[in-house]
Amino acid sequence: MTTFKDLGLSEGVLATLATEGFVTPTPIQAQAIPLVMEGHDLIGLAQTGTGKTAAFGLPMIEKMLADGKRADPRNIRALVLAPTRELVNQIAANLKTFVKKSPLRVGLVVGGASINKQSEQLGRGVEILVATPGRLLDLIARKAVTLTQARYLVLDEADQMLDLGFIHDLRKISKLVPKNRQTLLFSATMPKAIAELASEYLSDPKRVEVSPPGKAADKVEQYVHFVAGQSQKTEILKKTLNENPDGRAMVFSRTKHGAEKLMKHLDHTGFSVASIHGNKSQGQRERALKAFRDGEIRVLVATDVAARGIDIPGVTHVYNYDLPEVPDAYVHRIGRTARAGRDGIAIAFCAPDEIRLLRDIERLMNIDIAVASGEVPADRARPKGARGGNGARNAQRATGDGHNQRRARPQGGSDNAPRTERAAPSPFAGDELIADGQPQRKQHRKGQGPAAQAAHEAAAAKRGNRGGRPGQKQGQWRNRGGNGGGGQQGQRRQAGGQRRDEA
Repeated sequence: MTTFKDLGLSEGVLATLATEGFVTPTPIQAQAIPLVMEGHDLIGLAQTGTGKTAAFGLPMIEKMLADGKRADPRNIRALVLAPTRELVNQIAANLKTFVKKSPLRVGLVVGGASINKQSEQLGRGVEILVATPGRLLDLIARKAVTLTQARYLVLDEADQMLDLGFIHDLRKISKLVPKNRQTLLFSATMPKAIAELASEYLSDPKRVEVSPPGKAADKVEQYVHFVAGQSQKTEILKKTLNENPDGRAMVFSRTKHGAEKLMKHLDHTGFSVASIHGNKSQGQRERALKAFRDGEIRVLVATDVAARGIDIPGVTHVYNYDLPEVPDAYVHRIGRTARAGRDGIAIAFCAPDEIRLLRDIERLMNIDIAVASGEVPADRARPKGARGGNGARNAQRATGDGHNQRRARPQGGSDNAPRTERAAPSPFAGDELIADGQPQRKQHRKGQGPAAQAAHEAAAAKRGNRGGRPGQKQGQWRNRGGNGGGGQQGQRRQAGGQRRDEA
């Protein structure tokens, strides 16, 4: 069995690890530490919770201690970039643990905190800086920090940084770091964009991989409930939470608004719950995470970005209240449970308009997720030879012994809930709130309501339709695609903006 001593770490670092209870290196640490010690650029593919911070932090600290140089004020020696405030805090806390018995200093800078206090901290000098890209560039513009002496550049959760649109910030930062630096890139997945990023920033990198992209933990039991809409999702969620009173659950929502709305509903109905998302302040997010870790609350509602990279032990259930648009995000979500050899359960809710997302997830993971309840839609399976398909999928598979106690049926209904077809768009679909296929509210724009349409038609008939505009038809097109949220393109623009705002 490999030990930390076998990896070439010094007695001082080994003593610190022993004091903190580190006994045996994880697979990513055992593979990465020797390569970083040898000075190679590195691509590390590993999921959250595998020990990535120690994999790059320990050899980096070892080499900095051996070098012996102290950083000039406002000039750092190692830069670690991460996509979210929570992940920056987590990385910095781990690194501070590793440098306890050394003269090295670790600093962190994130958005949502006082930039003046961060400038003062940097003025006192730090050797290792952990930062979000946007706040780092703000401080560079203020001349509060320079990167001309940085010898190490670490990009953690690189795939998420690209998803959030940080590529331009990364390019600006990389130009400010010396070319003879050592660059370490860590990512949970390896899409084409990450490969291109690696070729741009890394020099002849070594690659280590401890978990193939798209592979979930072996001990995660996965189930899907096919539902008619949001209300049925909520009822099944509450029922299963009540059936597991000793569990600790993370519930993922696709949007900040959705996460907050669901949290308030669960709180109102008696659950101990909190939420983390981009509209929460840094202090609110930290208090929610601490309460969840300490067991003061047992349900945490989160968006993907806010929860990315956070290591929270003891999560028994992960609920995909909304299926993610990106299949890899599903793997990240369910990876929150079944850690440290424990079992875990991942439950997904799939509405009729989410069938495509479920197919993409199953294709990525090369599995058929077991059906817990609901009628399996006919379009869940793709015929053999269809684009992106794996052949016809099984409509249903056994859930295994002992799962019956966890299966939650919609209250007052049956497991075979009929599939609700999506309603055809009405002339005013762009202005209606549609839930479960039914219009809930109409907010007609001035000149586009039913009365206005009738007036347009009467005027057109009176004029013999000479040069008159067909009010209803133009109103239809204007409503369905005219505003930012009416058409598919507007929805995509909103989704892209949402991801960036979350950071």
